[in-house]
Amino acid sequence: MTSLNPPIQPAVLRPSLRFMLSHPAHLIALGLGSGLSRVAPGTVGTLWAWAAWWAIQAWLTPTAIAWVIAASLPIGWWACTVTARNMRVLDPGHIVWDEVVAFWIILWLLTPAGFLVQLVAFGLFRFFDAVKPGPVAWADELFHGFGWRGGFGILFDDLVAAFCTLLLFALWRSA
Repeated sequence: MTSLNPPIQPAVLRPSLRFMLSHPAHLIALGLGSGLSRVAPGTVGTLWAWAAWWAIQAWLTPTAIAWVIAASLPIGWWACTVTARNMRVLDPGHIVWDEVVAFWIILWLLTPAGFLVQLVAFGLFRFFDAVKPGPVAWADELFHGFGWRGGFGILFDDLVAAFCTLLLFALWRSA
């Protein structure tokens, strides 16, 4: 007798290059490979975002960058949703598109900013994203699960971390 239910696949706790290349959503969500890092994939993904930012701003106007960011949000939502579902993990640390787009927003809103300001922004953003104080922890708990709600949740806490980073810069500049 055969079962009508397919066997349950185990969760993908550490994605491979093969997994990343098996679906376009995986490639995006894993930050074009930066999320494959065995150590601190969120930090590596943010570093990749920073390097990509230098390339993007050399080729695009601030308005065009805004359009890239605007397109990156729904595309990232889709990619994070699909990848988390296929990994069978609610909010996999290897999904880094949330760090990428959130850090691009920070850099775009701080432009023009020198290297030191960008470095401070990097440090603050990583602090808020990793430690998840106050509003970031609230955002992290708000949307959990699989499907579109969970995919949005993956992005949402990083957007709140970006907001907190920008808020500190606004407070510092107003003092």
